Amino acid sequence: MLTGANVVLPTGTVKNGTVAIDGTRIAGAPLADAAVLDVSGHWLVPGFVDLHNHGGGGASFSGTAEQILTAIRTHRAHGTTTLVASTVTDEMDLLVRQAGLLSELAEQGDIAGIHFEGPFISPCRKGAHSEALLRHPEPAEVRKLIDAARGQARMLTLAAELPGGIDSVRLLAEHGVIAAIGHTDATYEQTVDAIEAGATVATHLFNAMPALGHRTPGPVAALLEDERVTVELINDGTHLHPAALELAFHHAGADRVAFITDAMDAAGIGDGRYMLGPLEVEVSEGVARLVEGGSIAGSTLTLDRAFKRAVTVDRLPVEHAVKALSANPARLLGLSDRVGSLEPGKDADLVLLDADFDVRGVMRHGEWVVAPQLG
Repeated sequence: MLTGANVVLPTGTVKNGTVAIDGTRIAGAPLADAAVLDVSGHWLVPGFVDLHNHGGGGASFSGTAEQILTAIRTHRAHGTTTLVASTVTDEMDLLVRQAGLLSELAEQGDIAGIHFEGPFISPCRKGAHSEALLRHPEPAEVRKLIDAARGQARMLTLAAELPGGIDSVRLLAEHGVIAAIGHTDATYEQTVDAIEAGATVATHLFNAMPALGHRTPGPVAALLEDERVTVELINDGTHLHPAALELAFHHAGADRVAFITDAMDAAGIGDGRYMLGPLEVEVSEGVARLVEGGSIAGSTLTLDRAFKRAVTVDRLPVEHAVKALSANPARLLGLSDRVGSLEPGKDADLVLLDADFDVRGVMRHGEWVVAPQLG
């Protein structure tokens, strides 16, 4: 039993609260014979859920099984207990092969599924994706990735204005795969059509899409205004101005925001040169950019840093930060019966934070990934 903490529950924060762990689950009542750990002065929040993550710890989700596990371990140490592995644009046969490998790890429970970011995106908004490898989102091509994932495809980002885009959104929705609008040059009207067809996520809102305009509102306005859409935000201080984050929270509301990392290999390590798919990236002062062209190339963010920034810099209520990092993405993935909140019967996935909101312990399935550091 963990006692004395500020425990963040769906109904609010309980001061001097207790969380009881019975095996791999959160118990509904105190356990008479349980060991007691006093964590007074700390916060207990649900384990973080990352929808969009390309790697970390010097390793990529486009790599080998061991490299993938290295990236997973890196993010778990920073509080991410549920993670969807994102691919990056590459040759179709390589993406199909990688989907097979990632699906095995998903079946083992190491990851919560696969997110395909590219190759079905706009060359006008390609960001850190190889333009030579981009293609139109024809349903037959999209279906290849769905089939290769063997039921483990969770999300696919596409530019719905491209040929085949709307039909592919419908295909994804029919197969229970989240259609995410991103790396897009769509108009407001085209984005509305995509949402009506079944798109429910904005891939890193504001980034890799036209800016909000008063005559041409573009995808940002359409994605913010529709209650069916969850908007991803990269809260690292580089991808978004604080006013843009505030705008998103104001219009979408705390229940429709999901903080993501969009992390690449350098997350958890530091500056240097890395590869993002077939493209070379240089990380300097924590900011990743393509060596050729200088586009921002993902982030070096971990979700604990996104959480701390949310409550100390952006001044969000802790409860809103918990929704954005845990409850909302868990619900979107259809996993809210297991993860995303500290409730009886759910997986014992939690993060122990000190008064400065730094990680002092991480538990996953009832076992400490990072042992409590209370000194």
